[in-house]
Amino acid sequence: MSLPKTSFAMVQTAARTLEARDIPLPNIDDDSALLRVEACGICGSDYEQYSGALSTPMNVVPGHEPLGTIAAIGDRAARRWGVDVGDRVAVETMLACHFCDNCLAGSYHICNSRRIYSYIPVDESPGLWGAYSQYMFIDANSVVHKMDPQLPAEIAVMFNPLGAGFRWAVELPQTRIGDTVVIMGPGQRGLASVLACREAGAGTIIVTGLSADADKLQVAKGFGADHCIDVENENAVERVQQITNGRGADVVVDVTSYATQPIADALSLCRTGGTIVLAGVKGFKAIPDFVSDLIVVKEITIKGAIGVTSSGYRSAIRLIESRRAPLEQMHTHDFALKDAELAIRTLAREIPDEESIHSCLIPEF
Repeated sequence: MSLPKTSFAMVQTAARTLEARDIPLPNIDDDSALLRVEACGICGSDYEQYSGALSTPMNVVPGHEPLGTIAAIGDRAARRWGVDVGDRVAVETMLACHFCDNCLAGSYHICNSRRIYSYIPVDESPGLWGAYSQYMFIDANSVVHKMDPQLPAEIAVMFNPLGAGFRWAVELPQTRIGDTVVIMGPGQRGLASVLACREAGAGTIIVTGLSADADKLQVAKGFGADHCIDVENENAVERVQQITNGRGADVVVDVTSYATQPIADALSLCRTGGTIVLAGVKGFKAIPDFVSDLIVVKEITIKGAIGVTSSGYRSAIRLIESRRAPLEQMHTHDFALKDAELAIRTLAREIPDEESIHSCLIPEF
């Protein structure tokens, strides 16, 4: 199939400004590829980028959760990735050098020179870096995962949030069979954490959220949460102590955005010798009422989490391809590529009477 000369894409040119453009399709070399985008997931950080809260370059094509089929590929890239033209792939978000100290130690997601697809300017060749586009360039340093082509695109594209659930809520805290886990925040990644913890054999899963999160908390129950706590109408610390007979949770995972109270509460929710994973960003705000002595006297381990690694993605893809998880309960919206701004604002609750959990852009061809 012959390829077009240009790709329709949405380009962010300033805070809260997306412009439709036709960008030339690049030539690829032996080590790179071109992706025909089937779907791009909308992430909470897309709103931070859109609103200007994240200081990212302009002009850029946003979108770092791409799913699609290989439209063109170099010979060495095909051998290295084990894929060819027509194969469906999920593309990892981060580009690493694979040679710095962190990469060589196995932590390529914190590469000393890491880059994120959706933050690379369009004036940097070849231009089509982000996935708010019909086509996307796949760099030689990318990591790609082959996926079942029979899955609906809006389900397959959940590899990214679900990968975060496995890494943040299972791998980092080393969640074990029978553990009690508290997940703070029922957004995409909180709900993905429920699925991951259930898959890992957690004994009791508790999810906290706001009154406005009632629908999401209902989905959490459908995903296997044992208890859901509305923190505006219940005292989360007291409720968790009650559920655990005063012991506290083995693992506490915070995936809330901007709210600082969950961090202070996590120290009380966590059992002596337990683990807290912090994955929700707070806009670099200080944490009031953070009692560090609780970390000392309870010997709590606190871990930060940024991004997903291949093991998390592989676990996510296995679960998605198994078709055992009711992922359709989390997917709420499909948007046309030209409606990217509406998609972002819907996720951010800026559109009255619209509640988005997981949504994605579906390019038209």
